[in-house]
Amino acid sequence: MNAESNLIPVLNIDEEEVNRQMQICNACRYCEGFCAVFPAMTQRLEFGKADIHYLANLCHNCGACLHACQYAAPHEFEVNIPKSMAKVRLKTYTDYAWPQKLGGLYQRNGLTLALSSALGLGLFLVLTLLIQGSLFSKIEGGDFYQIFPHNTLVTMFGSVFIFSILALVLGVVRFWRQVAPREKLQQEHAPALMQVGEAALTLKYLDGGHGQGCNNEDDAYTLARRRFHHLTFYGFMLCLSATSVATLYHYFMGWEAPYPIFSLPVMLGIIGGLGLLVGPAGLLYLNYKRHPEHGDQAQRPMDRAFIVLLFMISLTGLLLLGFRESTLMPLMLALHLGFVMAFFLTMPYSKFGHGFYRCAALFKFYLETLKDNKSKR
Repeated sequence: MNAESNLIPVLNIDEEEVNRQMQICNACRYCEGFCAVFPAMTQRLEFGKADIHYLANLCHNCGACLHACQYAAPHEFEVNIPKSMAKVRLKTYTDYAWPQKLGGLYQRNGLTLALSSALGLGLFLVLTLLIQGSLFSKIEGGDFYQIFPHNTLVTMFGSVFIFSILALVLGVVRFWRQVAPREKLQQEHAPALMQVGEAALTLKYLDGGHGQGCNNEDDAYTLARRRFHHLTFYGFMLCLSATSVATLYHYFMGWEAPYPIFSLPVMLGIIGGLGLLVGPAGLLYLNYKRHPEHGDQAQRPMDRAFIVLLFMISLTGLLLLGFRESTLMPLMLALHLGFVMAFFLTMPYSKFGHGFYRCAALFKFYLETLKDNKSKR
């Protein structure tokens, strides 16, 4: 058992509720095989702030434990692990965010902030083009660098991207120091890192612990949420790969954009973009159709903001490609850049960050599992 109590910091009301429910679950253990939360729970007799933050970020909100629980409402114990964990998870995003005030602002009004930022930035670029008289100009060859110079775009988006990555890394480091203060990366941790990679790439814990998927509106299992997550994740990675390949072309091979339709960066972008249309559209539909007791209602604006931003980035990107040799190209470019910039600005404080916090929690889980296996030998 984990000997650390972590009980010195005072628990807030949501953390107290997780502590109460974990005590009940630890006595029952019916859901022990469902996901990583419950095996990690059995390693503890007490649940302090760090333990609760750790377990909350292990939870994938699949709903399997809620539908299987004999102590869920209308039972007087009212155990609802997905909802309680989601409330604490939302709090961890705010507490560990850097700068912290920006995280709090986003959690309170995620959808409005994300869309207003995107549309505001897009409108600013549209007005800039309007003043320049190039809003509805046809650019030969679809070269958007004739509208906004390459170095200008690199400076603007590169600086914001670097800040966002720095803010995200600092947030995850703060989280890790809280939940695993004594752990330092060592060579013997490689197996745990490989398990984290496998779990993240396959979304292992969105299978409900039994391979049949999550529960949505009713008790029926479905793998739809896992599949739409896969389309979103791999669509995003393909778009990132397209940008990376284009960067290599530009700086190392001297090949400047625009690139032909059947070139590698454009094909990666098209395939990834389609994934980023279907995946987020499906996730948004499922978000509105989810069981009301799954997760925290207050977190859904943040979820939807992230989903809508990804969808709009893909939609405007594909429209930009389709209209790049027409008079609509400058308008499409301005809108696309607005959504991309809004995504970069909100990235550390949006649902994008949850994947990194969850990977950190999974790493701690697999480290504990390795240590437990060694102690049993």
